[in-house]
Amino acid sequence: LKLADYVVTEAGFGADLGAEKFMDIKCRKAGLKPDCTVIVATIRALKMHGGVAKDGLKTENLEAVEKGFANLARHVENIRKFGLPAIVCVNRFSADTEAETSLLKSLCSGIGVECVTSDHWASGGKGAADLARTVVETIAKTPSQARQLYPDDMSLWKKVQTIAREIYGAEDIIGDQKVRDRFKELEDQGYGHFPVCIAKTQYS
Repeated sequence: LKLADYVVTEAGFGADLGAEKFMDIKCRKAGLKPDCTVIVATIRALKMHGGVAKDGLKTENLEAVEKGFANLARHVENIRKFGLPAIVCVNRFSADTEAETSLLKSLCSGIGVECVTSDHWASGGKGAADLARTVVETIAKTPSQARQLYPDDMSLWKKVQTIAREIYGAEDIIGDQKVRDRFKELEDQGYGHFPVCIAKTQYS
């Protein structure tokens, strides 16, 4: 941060798991205030979220892209909850079609987020030049309002509840008395002001 005008870091996988931990734990403890977020997506992944089997991902399927877009839209929504401007970067695969890319850009425009295609896998830095320009322009014109989801003095139970509701779309959380007692134990031991870390796997 002291040596460069722009510093890029990978916050982790997903705007639920990775970004939430990055913002609520790392940024809180390190005093970091990100200026912009790039959400990396692929047409292939959108088609999978839209119900396409792995062996059908190389075939154009606009309906599946549109259906799978709901997943990407939620990631954008999650990032906005942290007060950060977002850009969608499409990591292009050779089987992606112009129609699929055009549809995705249109869907992104519909929720007010810019979508940039990147060919860095094939062309190195040159392939990511448009993305870099878009990031610089976004930082210049859209000031970050970086914030965490919850304050330090919120109870541990409420912190978990807030993440479950705001990031994962849960109505509420439940826990038996043993779990609630453990939360109280941790607070009594002086850990109540700590952020919480939600552990999950890619199958959760």
